[in-house]
Amino acid sequence: MKEITVKADKNNLAQVLGFIEEQLEGAGCSMKAQMQTGVAAEEIFVNIASYAYPDTPGTATVRVEISGEPKTAQITFIDRGIPYDPLAKADPDVTLSADQREIGGLGIFMTKKLMDEVTYVYKDGQNMLTLKKQL
Repeated sequence: MKEITVKADKNNLAQVLGFIEEQLEGAGCSMKAQMQTGVAAEEIFVNIASYAYPDTPGTATVRVEISGEPKTAQITFIDRGIPYDPLAKADPDVTLSADQREIGGLGIFMTKKLMDEVTYVYKDGQNMLTLKKQL
């Protein structure tokens, strides 16, 4: 397991994505799985940076674990911001036109479609959102 902790700021997105990419490349991850994971990771980190800490700056920890056969990447985003389960909201109705849909929710919907599993728990004062992707 490897992890980094950065200020929850959009300016740190490249560092977070680079860290994840490095771990996936080291595990022999396909380019397709790397791209899908990168899109999902960007959505989650940007949401943390945008909404988790409305009043004071905070941090986000990104933990990457590679295990099993077939190999699976588990990427966990941890923050001590406002408790929020992005998976609790209903998926948007993608059959409607963009004009007819409510704003928001499309990024999490896309994340759930790109990953094999997405889970959320709030434990010990921390939001913990985990992405799993078979490599």
